[in-house]
Amino acid sequence: MTLSRCMLTLALFGSLLAHAQAAPWVAGLHHMTLPDPVDAQPMQALAFYPAIGTTRMSRIDGYPIEVSEEAPVALGQYPLLVLSHGNTGSPLALHYLATSLARQGFIVVAVVHPGDNARDHSRLGTLSNLYGRPLQISAAITAARDDALLGPYLNGGKVGVIGYSAGGETALILSGARPDLDRLRKYCLERPGDADACKTHGVMIADRSELVPEADQRVGAVMLMAPLSLLFGRHALAGVRVPALIYSGDSDQLVAVDRNAEALARKLPVTPDYRLLAGAGHFVFMAHCDAEQSVRMPTLCQDAAGVDRRHIHHSLQRDAAVFFSQALGAPQPAERSAASGAPRQQQR
Repeated sequence: MTLSRCMLTLALFGSLLAHAQAAPWVAGLHHMTLPDPVDAQPMQALAFYPAIGTTRMSRIDGYPIEVSEEAPVALGQYPLLVLSHGNTGSPLALHYLATSLARQGFIVVAVVHPGDNARDHSRLGTLSNLYGRPLQISAAITAARDDALLGPYLNGGKVGVIGYSAGGETALILSGARPDLDRLRKYCLERPGDADACKTHGVMIADRSELVPEADQRVGAVMLMAPLSLLFGRHALAGVRVPALIYSGDSDQLVAVDRNAEALARKLPVTPDYRLLAGAGHFVFMAHCDAEQSVRMPTLCQDAAGVDRRHIHHSLQRDAAVFFSQALGAPQPAERSAASGAPRQQQR
C-alpha cells in the first residue's frame, strides 16, 4: 500500500468513525419480497440500514441478531450494498457484517437465494442457480431503488456486492466475469475428492439452457470472502474492471485456496486487495456462534487453535466500510447530504 493510499484510508476510517460517533444510528431491518427472475415466484430479501430507533435482540432463523425492525431510516444519502450468501446458506450467517455496515451508513440488501439456501437445495448444481443468482441480485438492486422505505435514502452511485463462498462466484459474474464450464469439468477430473465443487462430477445440470451470465453495469466494487472461482480463467475475468477486496483463510477445508482465491487474485485485470488469513478455515467468515448454535452445527462454529473469529470479524467490519467508501463514495448523513444539494439520479 502506498503512503498516499494509506493516508487516504486512515482519513476515510476517521471520517466513518466520526460519523458513527456523531449519529445515533442503529441497524434497522426491513423485510422485502420480490419476484425471482428465474421463475417469478416470491423471493425473500433482508435489508439492513442506518436507522433511528431502539433495537432488541431477536432470533431469526436460528441467528441471534440485534436490530430495530422496520424503524425509520436515518436521514441522509447512503451507498447500496448487496450480499450473496454461500451454497445452502443464509445471509444471516453474515449478520455481524451487515448490521455493522448499516450502523456505519450503508444500506445492505441480502437475498435469500431460491433453491440454494438452508431450507431449499433444489437448484444445487444447476445452470438456473449459477446464472440465476446474479439475476436475483440485480433484481434486488432494482427493488431497493424502488422501495418506499429505502429508495429515498439511496445515493445515485454505483453498487457494491459482498459475496461469500458461492456468493463470490455470483459477485464476479455481476461484475463482468464469464464462467468457463469446461474448467469445472477438468478440475473435477484432477481433484475428484473435492466433494463440495464436484457434487455433479464437474457437469452443470442444464435445466435452463436459455439462461446466460449477465453482468450488471451498476456494480462498482466487490468484496469476496472465501470465494468460489474455479470457473474463471484469465480470459473469463477480462471484463471485471472494478475494485476488489478478497479475503481467504489459508486452511480453508471446503474451497481449495490455490485454485480459487489465490488464482483469482493473480488473474483479475485490476489488482485486488488480497488478504490471506493464517490458520483460518472456510467458516471463519460466518457469525460467531452462541451456545445453542455450537451444539447444533459444531463444524461451522469451531476454529483452529489460535484463530480469533471475533478479531477477524472486527477487521472485516472496519475494512469493508473503508473499502466501499473509497470505491463508491462515503455515506452522507443528513447535514452533509443537504449541503451537497439534491440527490443524483439513481441507476435503476
